[in-house]
Amino acid sequence: MLENLQQSLSKVLDRFRGPGRLSEEHIQAALRDVRRALLEADVHFQVAKDFTRRVGERLLGQERLAGVSGVQQATAAFQTELAALMASDQPALPKNPRHPMVLLLAGLQGVGKTTAAAKLGLWLTRRRNKRVLLAACDLQRPAAVEQLRQLGERLGLDVHAEMPGPGVDPPGVAARALAQARNGRYDVLVVDTAGRLHVDQELMEEIEQVGRAIRPDASYLVLDGMAGQVAVDAGKAFAERLDLYGVILTKMDGDARGGAALSVREVTGVPVRFLGVGEKPEDLEEFDAERLAGRILDLGDLVGLVEKAQEAVDEQAALDDYVRMMSGRLTMEDLLQQFRMLKKMGSMKKILGMMPGMGKMSGLLDSVDDRQFARIEAIVLSMTPKERLHPELLDGSRRLRVARGSGTSVGEVKRLLRSFQDMQKQMKSLGKMMRGGRSKKRLLRQLGQRGGIPNLPGGFPGL
Repeated sequence: MLENLQQSLSKVLDRFRGPGRLSEEHIQAALRDVRRALLEADVHFQVAKDFTRRVGERLLGQERLAGVSGVQQATAAFQTELAALMASDQPALPKNPRHPMVLLLAGLQGVGKTTAAAKLGLWLTRRRNKRVLLAACDLQRPAAVEQLRQLGERLGLDVHAEMPGPGVDPPGVAARALAQARNGRYDVLVVDTAGRLHVDQELMEEIEQVGRAIRPDASYLVLDGMAGQVAVDAGKAFAERLDLYGVILTKMDGDARGGAALSVREVTGVPVRFLGVGEKPEDLEEFDAERLAGRILDLGDLVGLVEKAQEAVDEQAALDDYVRMMSGRLTMEDLLQQFRMLKKMGSMKKILGMMPGMGKMSGLLDSVDDRQFARIEAIVLSMTPKERLHPELLDGSRRLRVARGSGTSVGEVKRLLRSFQDMQKQMKSLGKMMRGGRSKKRLLRQLGQRGGIPNLPGGFPGL
């Protein structure tokens, strides 16, 4: 997310390293680079200008704190101003809505509006425990009606859909969907409206008619986060005609531009409420200005990482795994479950990208390939249930069978088994030391040749 901007700002912050005082000349030179980086990320020029001015005033106007380095002081100033640029004091969903809560989605064609409607429905179901009805009111494209119906079926969400024809218009479909939501005791109605290739009078009038038919509690504008300044201009046009509660930025997992995230609230007055951070249905996040500012400055997003882990991990199963691991009794079946848990959290590149300092290791992140983990999973799945529990049974003929079944080589199977055995020994040793209270140095010597914990697939090809 915003990788290019992240790397540019990381280079600028490096200029503040060292014990020297932050001089005005030093600060102004760095801020010129910041302004250039923001403009390259397609941040609105006035937003970039005002942001760098505020950061400069903050850095020049504060006293150098004892024990705080120049880079720490600069990072704090950048994070504060970045968060202030995007923050809102209102929640992602409207307060005190009617029942059912009615949410209307508007936007141009091709920004991912229909997909965003389904993602929002899934988010409401999983995160807020709401019963959701989706309404397909984009009758300009019959394919959009079918797309939402299929998405709803796949995600287990109910959809009110009517195919275009005589007597079927968007306001009528929306009104009938609202009646269904009331009669069916749904908690939320999410309405997908029509889009166009550009903002025009006909589009606005249609959305306003749908709005009058259902009186939404909140209207969200869906914008393409990769479109940069174009997205912000479209947002400004919509905001002039519609009473918007917030923005949903899609496609924020790309790194080409993404400046819309920093510009949209300042230019349109409408804050970002949700971010689409991937192609999967669950890849929708409630927007948090502090956390996004931390990610842009390569401070990571540990809160988001913990949230993903909480969603994926069964606490009792994790405790059982920990007990077995520390006693050296972890099996290949346990390993398989760990891989499946990681897959629930998302791609490894995305997970690692949420850790502090990973922006400086973009080369490492680019080399992470989830298919490598899929190969390990294929090897384990090619074993019998008994072999997963007792991998010591895997003699030469059995390893050959597993290699053929997984589409790998016997050498790869042997390396995985050897890594697994090493991990078992190390975890058993770690468990004994933790119970015996041994020293940290002794513990590090036991854990690896260079004092690090070897990771299981360390010797596996490509990992």
